[in-house]
Amino acid sequence: MTETFDFTPLRGMGWPWPGAPEEPSWQAAFAAHPQARPGRVIEQHRSGYVVADAPDNSLKTESPPEWQRPRFPSHERAAVGDWVLLEGKRIVALLPRRTSIKRGAAGEHYHQQVIAANIDTVFIVCGLDADFNPRRIERYLLLVGGGGAAPVVVLTKADQTEYSEDALAVLEELAVQNIPLLAVNGKDADSVSALAPWLQPGHTVVLVGSSGAGKSTLTNTLLGEDRMKTGEVRGSDSRGRHTTTHRALMPLPGGACLIDTPGMRELKPTGEETLAEGGFADIEALTEQCKFRDCSHQHEPGCAVQEAIERGDIDESRLQNYLKLREEVAIAAAKLAQRQAEQSNERRNVGRGAQWRPTGKNKRR
Repeated sequence: MTETFDFTPLRGMGWPWPGAPEEPSWQAAFAAHPQARPGRVIEQHRSGYVVADAPDNSLKTESPPEWQRPRFPSHERAAVGDWVLLEGKRIVALLPRRTSIKRGAAGEHYHQQVIAANIDTVFIVCGLDADFNPRRIERYLLLVGGGGAAPVVVLTKADQTEYSEDALAVLEELAVQNIPLLAVNGKDADSVSALAPWLQPGHTVVLVGSSGAGKSTLTNTLLGEDRMKTGEVRGSDSRGRHTTTHRALMPLPGGACLIDTPGMRELKPTGEETLAEGGFADIEALTEQCKFRDCSHQHEPGCAVQEAIERGDIDESRLQNYLKLREEVAIAAAKLAQRQAEQSNERRNVGRGAQWRPTGKNKRR
């Protein structure tokens, strides 16, 4: 299939990195479904998916029966941005992901939820009003850092405040780690043009942020039309309603692909995150210089982190957020390990059952 199929029309839809179709995992998927054609998930709803198999053609599709089983891992189902194989209007295979952004799903039991897949850049959108929260930005950076995509912090509503430069200064510790920071007026095309370096043809960008942060407004400006519904925010806390109700991938006029997402209230780690990649590389480096290996970075003598705080190099509230997130990641990692062990036992039990199940010839009377 990969030798005869023309992938050229799909490149404008973000068709993967060079060489992807020749990778063994991709070859195996195509070999298992020689009559299938590739497509990209552009919408995800509770009732199913919308998949584009050409730049000008999309269709509602049926998902494989196993995806509909209650215990099927949700992160192994397709998400917006995923590439799948189609036979007619039915998804028959999920192609391996290059990158993703995930979070721990709500509830007592361990689950992962994929927010978007096969993305190049994540725009972490935060409004320069009461929505501005450096600690929440760090939490988003943590989730993004483990998925392979590059983060960019986009501060919107720059036209509504005189303190844009002050907000950027508050996030200076992120800028030192080469995390791009931009303040824009999401309603102004000239201001939003600062995002152009990450919106090259064939690239995929996802917008994440809380409700009311300005994601839909930014999307409309990038599209050049008012396609996404926008709403006013509450004056008391600058929170908005969920004007975006589902995740959707849209082509931009310049050739990039944009994924808009509903606001997320809960941002739980999956346990796969690395704090150094989540905006805390400077603190992680300092922990290696502490006098005691098990330093809690609170009151111990010879703590390099506390010394950095005393010098003004590290903000104390940022350290407290680092310690909180480190604990959450550790708890999630333990749950992940337990879940993986349970799945391994389930597979072994199924294997034993298949091996020792009585046949019609040796059933006991």
